[in-house]
Amino acid sequence: MSASICPSHTLHCAFEVEGDRLQINGVPIDRLARRVGRTPFYAYDRSAIARRVDELRRQLPPEIHLHYALKANPMPAVVHDLAVRVDGLDVASAGEMQVALDTGTAPERISFAGPGKTDAELMQAVAAGVVINIESERELEAIAHCGAVTGVAPCFAARVNPDFELKSSGMKMGGGPKQFGLDAERVPQLFARAKQLDVRFIGLHIFSGSQNLRAESIIEAQQKSVDLALRLAEQAPAPIRLLNIGGGFGIPYFPGDKPLEVEPIGRNLAELAAHVHRTLPQAQLVIELGRYLVGEAGIYVCRIVDRKVSRGEVFLVTDGGLHHHLAASGNFGQVLRKNYPVIIANRVHGAEREIANVVGPLCTPLDLLASRMDLARAEPGDLVAVLQSGAYGLTASPTAFLGHPAAVEILV
Repeated sequence: MSASICPSHTLHCAFEVEGDRLQINGVPIDRLARRVGRTPFYAYDRSAIARRVDELRRQLPPEIHLHYALKANPMPAVVHDLAVRVDGLDVASAGEMQVALDTGTAPERISFAGPGKTDAELMQAVAAGVVINIESERELEAIAHCGAVTGVAPCFAARVNPDFELKSSGMKMGGGPKQFGLDAERVPQLFARAKQLDVRFIGLHIFSGSQNLRAESIIEAQQKSVDLALRLAEQAPAPIRLLNIGGGFGIPYFPGDKPLEVEPIGRNLAELAAHVHRTLPQAQLVIELGRYLVGEAGIYVCRIVDRKVSRGEVFLVTDGGLHHHLAASGNFGQVLRKNYPVIIANRVHGAEREIANVVGPLCTPLDLLASRMDLARAEPGDLVAVLQSGAYGLTASPTAFLGHPAAVEILV
């Protein structure tokens, strides 16, 4: 997905730089800002998303079904664009389910996960005909009731909390006590109960972690997931037709991060797919990706409204901040704050450079987008762009904090 090197950062960008201005799908950043009409805004590059999916298709075996997890970026235009490029959509709320259904994606290609589904959400999911990833015994009983009320046989997969985790992952979703899914040792009991109910079992969902840049860790987790699925299949109430082994593919954010090597993962998946086909001939093998598909294709743009010097340090004060982009401020899971890649978008390289801080308008010292970064010298009116912002941006941020206007989102 890379096209150029970001100055003051070791990461590659998904975007070209021409005339010292960042280009989003060929549109200069200052022109794009005028098109949007105001700052701050998020811009997502559809050509960068398409390139990422195409790259994956080339590196993964054709037997692998690729699903997009809406939680990474549920903007309807982005979801509509991806819906025709992937094989299925994974949602984590009734709201996301409606966005997915609005794309025209067949309900059986939509799966609904999450540990706290309400009875109302389960009723909506059963009525819609989507695949429900069951996360507890209560949910199984609830969907059976919904099926009796609606006259629709609920279709479900069992989400499994495995007894292993995705090593070196940014966020661990399996192994040990977790709120996600059913502990692997309790799944056979769920299967026994499902045989007594009017429900349709179609498969398993095993998700062990996310944001991982180590191919060997992902390969190990995928192998263990398939091995676990084969053991559980022996007691399943019906043949497994869907085997979702999660994702975990990470993207580089910080200096020193190296892009994930997908090729060895693809080779391993080819072997796993052949093994699954021999032992579970009806099963589709699915990987579920979110951040990896959209993260590098998005930027967050805000405008400098003031420039000040405090005890020798430059502070560029912008009209955007943590209320729109919590992750970039370091307050979305980072233990030690690190700078996201940040540039002055309308003078990327700049005739002059300086060490500066980029802050937002909020009355908290946490509102920090860049700390002591090497940037082109900037003035009020210039545009700041935070790269790697296509995933877990606006919807993962406290947008109501202090009552500032919401950011705009566009797909270019």
